Amino acid sequence: MFKVTKTLKKAAPKAEAAKPNRVSIEFVNPAAKAVCVAGSFNEWKPDKTPLVPVGNGRWLGDLAIRPGRHEYLFVVDGQWIPDPNAKESVQNPFGGKNSVLIVSE
Repeated sequence: MFKVTKTLKKAAPKAEAAKPNRVSIEFVNPAAKAVCVAGSFNEWKPDKTPLVPVGNGRWLGDLAIRPGRHEYLFVVDGQWIPDPNAKESVQNPFGGKNSVLIVSE
């Protein structure tokens, strides 16, 4: 069972453009032992963005992501998988699909 929710919160307006916004991400898998997220927002390095277990198979992450269109995948126990609830996905160069997250300004 997988469930992902995302909550976008706008950062306070500043004079400089493209400040990171806070994005909360949730992944649900009761069998998972370790969950990370990797994408264009963290140089595709899952170790930079581990999710935290919060009980009942729920994993949460609070990310700082700059506005724009970002591709990402979850890394669950070493296996790279797309977000099963992503509204959009694109083909990746490895024969699979990347999920797409759009963060507004």
